[in-house]
Formats: sequence, structure tokens, C-alpha cells
Amino acid sequence: MTAPVIVVGAGPVGLMLAGELRLGGVDVIVLERREVPSGESRGLGFTARAAEIFAQRGLLSRFGTVETSPQGHFGGIPMDYSVLPGAHFGARGIPQHRIESMLEDWACELGAEVLRGHEVVGVRQDAAGVVAIADGGDGLVEFDGSYLVACDGGRSTVRGLAGFDFPGTEATREMYLADVVGRNIRPRFIGERVPGGMVMSAPLEPGVDRIIVCERGTPHREAREAPGFAEVADAWQRLTGESLHGAETRWVSAFTDATRQVTEYRRGRFLVAGDAAHTHLPAGGQGLSLGVQDAVNLGWKLAATVRGWAAPDLLGTYHSERHPVGARVLRNTRAQGHLYLSGEEVEPLREVVAELIRIPAVGRHLSGMVSGLDIRYDVGPGTHPLLGRRMPGVALPTGRGLLTGPTAGAATDWATRVELRPGGEPALVRPDGYVVWAGGDGLEEALRRWFGEPKSVTERRLESCTAL
Repeated sequence: MTAPVIVVGAGPVGLMLAGELRLGGVDVIVLERREVPSGESRGLGFTARAAEIFAQRGLLSRFGTVETSPQGHFGGIPMDYSVLPGAHFGARGIPQHRIESMLEDWACELGAEVLRGHEVVGVRQDAAGVVAIADGGDGLVEFDGSYLVACDGGRSTVRGLAGFDFPGTEATREMYLADVVGRNIRPRFIGERVPGGMVMSAPLEPGVDRIIVCERGTPHREAREAPGFAEVADAWQRLTGESLHGAETRWVSAFTDATRQVTEYRRGRFLVAGDAAHTHLPAGGQGLSLGVQDAVNLGWKLAATVRGWAAPDLLGTYHSERHPVGARVLRNTRAQGHLYLSGEEVEPLREVVAELIRIPAVGRHLSGMVSGLDIRYDVGPGTHPLLGRRMPGVALPTGRGLLTGPTAGAATDWATRVELRPGGEPALVRPDGYVVWAGGDGLEEALRRWFGEPKSVTERRLESCTAL
């Protein structure tokens, strides 16, 4: 089977990427080893920036009512995230399986093909393209494409097969996770530090509670199998004095604070996104959101490259933009883990950080960091404060860029790639919502860099005849 882009992994990142590629006019096949969705949900929401991205594509409303709260924490220290306009600690109460279901519906509506029960066991590339070899249950099947993107999680098979380096820090802690039925556990939304560790609990739905247990001194297991619930209940009772033994559970798992990031997000025709590119402690709900942002940054650039109109260095900006963002998330989650999960020996540090957070400038800095609203890319010359930053409140449902202002008419040669809106302040916005020009000189240069060479008169005439 053949498609220009092969995506491995039908989690939120792979499905978001598939939808983005279809918006860009590129066919895509998504290969997923599971035959049916697992229904499991490590993530229970997303950050403010991810909420903006879903809203830009017209997807946020598919969740129905979205609950957000300005109250959150940084490393267990309470913090008000409303110090930045539009910032909040995260959209809550939306489990990952709902996010995946919504994104799969959207991607398939756009024409993406999702093949479940296909486990990738080999990959290769050459100057002409890529091949993914998958076990489809009835034997091996080869899939040919121009590019392959690994979105198959922190234990990515494709990352290793494709030869990506994945350095970082080893796990120092193991945490247990369980979804417990029928016990009406007291909520501990941001967790509670208790003698010996930390416990967290939050309702998933009526009668079902998510608990997380981190008991200091618990060595992390090398094996990949999940712990038994009796082991989780023992740790919960040691830390809280409450017994959950014998409870019904929907899911029991474990995770660690291992922190790793690939050294390059692209190796020739192989690319990585989401947890396949970076793993870290799930502090502040940043993991899923970081991966969704990877997908939206990559999707339109890869589509432009496949379709032949991208500038030569466009695809290279995926690594140069997203690797530093990922590294920053890894840094802040390691810091939060140290503050949150260490013992009394770091109490003086917690007290100092709590004092600093009360300083407005520090609160704004940390709020922007965790929410993802302070990301700024290097998009070229200029001093306008919006350059390289996201344009809040703008709808981009078609996946095209946007040019606003009185000079919009000057970009008619790019009209198939950029929506032209003559009203408002002058700004050129990429399909991922970031501003690359904001008035003054340099509009044509920005258009060429981010949206390729303008269409020739002949190309426009041919398109007009085809439309007729």
C-alpha cells in the first residue's frame, strides 16, 4: 500500500498529525498496533495552548462544555494561572480516550486512513522514499511513502528502528496509577504531600476516581508489566491510612520520572513527534499538549514539502522550533518533580519558590511556560511584539495561513495557501497560528519563506480551467 506520508501510532499526536496533513491536501495512512482503542487515559485534559489549537481548528466545541480553572500549581505550590490573559492551568475532565476518539473522527472525516492491528516491525529509507513493514496479523505488509512519522509513544519502536538517539536522565522514582470504582475517594486535585510521598485523587466520572501514588524509596521496575492493584492499595494505605483493598479497578499502571529527548526530530525522511520525541514526568498536563503542538507545527510543513511548494528549509524548522520547546518542558517538569516529590530536605527551596511565585513577573513567567502561551519562534527580522508568537482568538479551520490588513490584496498569488482578510491590523499568520509578519516592510519575503514561491499565471489559469 502507498501514501505520501505514513504515520505510526493512533494516539492524540498521530491522529492530530493525520488531520493536519489532510487539511494540507496530502494522503496519509496511520498504522496502529492495537486492534481497538484501549479506552485508557493517562492524560485527563490539556493546557491553554492546546485548547487554543483545538479552537483554531473548530474542534474544541466537539468536547461540549470544557471546564477550565485558573488555579493550579507549579511543583505542588499553588499558583494562579490567570495572571496571563487567556491562561489557565488546563482543560479538565476530558480523558485522553475522548480526545483520541474526537481526533480520529475528525481525521477520518477529512479522508485519513487508520489501519488498526498493524504493528510496525521494520522501516527503511532511501533517496526516493520510505518503507514501513507491518505485521497485520495475516503476515507482513509493506507500506511505501515519501515520509514516515513516528508517533508511537515513549517506548517507540520506530524511534529505535530508525536510529534516533534518545539521551536523558534515568528514572529515580516510580509512581502508581489506578482508576478505582465505587469508593468515593476524597479529591486531591493537585495532590497532597504526605509523610513518605505524595498522593493525588480526582473524579473521572460518577463512581470512578483516578488515584496516583508516589511513595519515596520505591525502586522503579525494569519490566514493563503493570503492578497489581494490591501493590497500589498497600502504598496508598501506608501514605494515607485509608484502605482501598478489594476495590474494583478499570485500569492499573505505573510511570516514572525518566526524562529523555531525541537529539534530532528529523533523520532524512524519518521524523518523530509527541512522546516518541520526548518523555518526562507528567507535571501540569503538558505531555499530551506538547505532542499536539508538535503535530500542528509539523503537519502543514510536511504537507507543503510533499506538495512541492515549500521553501527548501521549511521542513528543517520543525526541529529548530520544536526541539527547544520540548527541552524547556523537560526542564520545568524535572524542576517540578524535585519540588513536588522530594522529602523535607527541599522544604527551604519550596518556601523560597513559593515567595517568588507571589511576585507578579515570576507568576507570569511560570504561567506562560506551563500553559505554552509564551512560546516564541525565530521567524525572521522585525521587532513587533507579536512576531513569532501565537495569534490568540483567530480561527484557522481550513489549515491555511491568514493575511489580514489593508495590504492583503498584495498576496493574491498565494491565495490558495493563505486566506486574505482585508480588515484589521496587518499580520501574516502561519497555519499553526504563529505570526511571521506584522506590518512594515518584508511581507513578500515572509510569504516566500513560509508559503513558497507564488503561483505562476499559467498555474492559476490551469486551476481556473480545472475548476470549470
